[in-house]
Amino acid sequence: MGTSTPTDHGLRPDVPGSTGPAAVDRAAGGLRVLGVGSGGMRAPDLEGPRRTAFSIAYRMLGSVAEAEDVAQEAALRLSRHDAPVENPDAWVTTVATRLAIDVLRSARVRRETYVGPWLPEPLLVDPGPGPASRAELADTLSQALLVALERLTPVERAAFLLREVFDYDYARIAEIVDRSEPHARQLVSRAKRHVAAGRPRFDPDDEARQRLLERFSAAVEGGDLDGLEELLASEVVLWGDGGGVVRAALIPVHGSAAVARFLVHTRRARARRGRFAVEPVRINGQPGLLVRAADGTVFAAMSLDVVDGRIVAIRTVRNPAKLAHLAVAAG
Repeated sequence: MGTSTPTDHGLRPDVPGSTGPAAVDRAAGGLRVLGVGSGGMRAPDLEGPRRTAFSIAYRMLGSVAEAEDVAQEAALRLSRHDAPVENPDAWVTTVATRLAIDVLRSARVRRETYVGPWLPEPLLVDPGPGPASRAELADTLSQALLVALERLTPVERAAFLLREVFDYDYARIAEIVDRSEPHARQLVSRAKRHVAAGRPRFDPDDEARQRLLERFSAAVEGGDLDGLEELLASEVVLWGDGGGVVRAALIPVHGSAAVARFLVHTRRARARRGRFAVEPVRINGQPGLLVRAADGTVFAAMSLDVVDGRIVAIRTVRNPAKLAHLAVAAG
């Protein structure tokens, strides 16, 4: 039997029932017990394709849990596929993209009623082997870009990511999103226009950003308003995501003075609740901080966007549902 792609099985993003990340049986032990068809792959060989699927799914959805479900489902389908698959990574990219389009369509309805600003689930990222890799990672995983992508339709988002992040040609993009090639070009062009204004431009010097993060953390923890303002751009904006579950800024805070006061105030309020540890990390490719309670629970995840040596944006996730995975990742 010849090689095949997901297209052979009619997986279309607009056909009800063609997807189903929720069908993944977590209790069954994940990839360790995936069934294997006559042409399928075994668990040790599925890790690379699963990571590929997660990479596209997370950028599509901004949710670690949902991206893991999509990646698991894509790997499950690959393991059960009867015909040999010549390029497993390309195969799961197609499946994961189509699954993510369906998931995102339902997620957008929920996000329209979300309490306060919606931010992606923070993802702890290995810095990578070199400056070039880190710079590319920072651009394509940043919360700033993921928030900007929220302006797009699910299919526009998929086409944009496949072209701008994963470097697929238009013919392949058209096949994946089930559109004509001219339509795929239009999707990418329209998406680029929508995203251009919100696409971040970050300082590439990791060491300088790390030093700035250390000074920022010391100023916040020490209640140093003047020192904090010196690190913030005059037009800095702070977003807080509590999801209506915990206290967080319901509207963005603008300006260096207001943001500095807000940070110092929240630090004092936190101190009254007990002891917390502040840990420098890399969140979505950017410098960030994890704030942990004494029992190890992640209280907040904060990422910083740095441009021209100043902090231009601060995104703080406090919604417990978006932080649960970090206890495993960083614990």
